[in-house]
Amino acid sequence: MTTPDADGLLAEQLLRLTRRVHRIQKRHLEQRALGITPAQSRLLRTLAHYGSPPRMADLAERLEVVPRAVTTLVDGLEANGKVRRVPDPTNRRVIRIEVTDEGRKALRELRGARRSAAEEILAPLTDGQREVLGGLLDTLVDGTPIPERPC
Repeated sequence: MTTPDADGLLAEQLLRLTRRVHRIQKRHLEQRALGITPAQSRLLRTLAHYGSPPRMADLAERLEVVPRAVTTLVDGLEANGKVRRVPDPTNRRVIRIEVTDEGRKALRELRGARRSAAEEILAPLTDGQREVLGGLLDTLVDGTPIPERPC
């Protein structure tokens, strides 16, 4: 008889949770009829964090995807009026991506959809459990161990 692989079980649970989060967020996006995919949502949210319009290469690097993937996402968002390509003021060969007024409106809706999805996902947890989960997730994201508390 073999002993269960605890790390393998945790990895499987994390993957299942990730898929569930993705499904729930997608459903909340669809309910708001924004016409935006989860990947486009991520790109739009990333754009909002820049102080000035970034280049596509900057977006690809930040999103950790190939530049072609960003082109496809920008094409879709541009067709929906959420972003626009603008020339760089200092180098006409460079194209930058900026959020339009329609894109800013969509960002507000996206925040609401994400908040609703998070409420649904976290509903079974108490406030204390949410706090513990937040700390654990910070540790996993940062890769820095939490100091052990004395018993």
